[in-house]
Amino acid sequence: MIETFLEFEFLRNTLYTGLLVGLIAPLLGTFIVVRRLSLIADGLSHVTLSGIAFGLFLEKKIALIAISPYYMGIGFSIIGAIIIEYLRSVYQSFQEIAIPIILSVGVGLSVIFISLADGFNTDLYAYLFGSVAAVGRGDFYFIFMISIFIVLAVIFFYKELFAISFDDEYAKVSGIHAKAIHLLFIILTALAISASIRIVGVLLVSALMTLPVAASIRIAKSFKKAIFLSIVFGELAVLAGLVSGYYFEIPPGGTIVVSLALILGITLFRKSR
Repeated sequence: MIETFLEFEFLRNTLYTGLLVGLIAPLLGTFIVVRRLSLIADGLSHVTLSGIAFGLFLEKKIALIAISPYYMGIGFSIIGAIIIEYLRSVYQSFQEIAIPIILSVGVGLSVIFISLADGFNTDLYAYLFGSVAAVGRGDFYFIFMISIFIVLAVIFFYKELFAISFDDEYAKVSGIHAKAIHLLFIILTALAISASIRIVGVLLVSALMTLPVAASIRIAKSFKKAIFLSIVFGELAVLAGLVSGYYFEIPPGGTIVVSLALILGITLFRKSR
């Protein structure tokens, strides 16, 4: 079945992009879950949707502005990440409130721009739930660069990310520039979410960042092993989603989430036994 994906260029782009997404989403998702920020993926995904809707609006109403809705969504996601980090510094005692604030604003803007862009269409449907045929060569190269950047950043700043994830106060006392690392991490998360929506879709991308981690931490005996298992589970689910999406002509995002749920169920059952 995988051989079919290697025959056609658009399927190769989708397959390679899916493998990249299956790597970076669980990789950052492990840090997100440990930091108890699982909802941040939902918040940033809805901000990304507002950017995509704004891009579609510009395409339909102001044809002179030729900016891809996908890249507009990435820009909105990064801005949303920076705003979340700012709000977390403002509300020191209630940092979690930053996420529902940005999520609500993202949903509100999405509704407005979708309405101005004459409602739902095929392009928006693909952004919401993912698509097997949505990834072009240019998109693949762009997502490849994002993936390289994310992996290198995690490698170079692993100790700092590990420290702020488990003990933020200790990280500050030990001389780590916590604010800078927090900002870097949330921007990396925004980039990973933006990269993943081509395959998983805006509404389901948070599952790819949290469900494989939820499964891995049930059986892993160390943090690094949890990262490794999360990536393995993520890759398996992405492959299942792409294959089923192509042969059954359905959005791959749904199958990816269901596959991850099954993996989680297996780990829960195995652990209970």
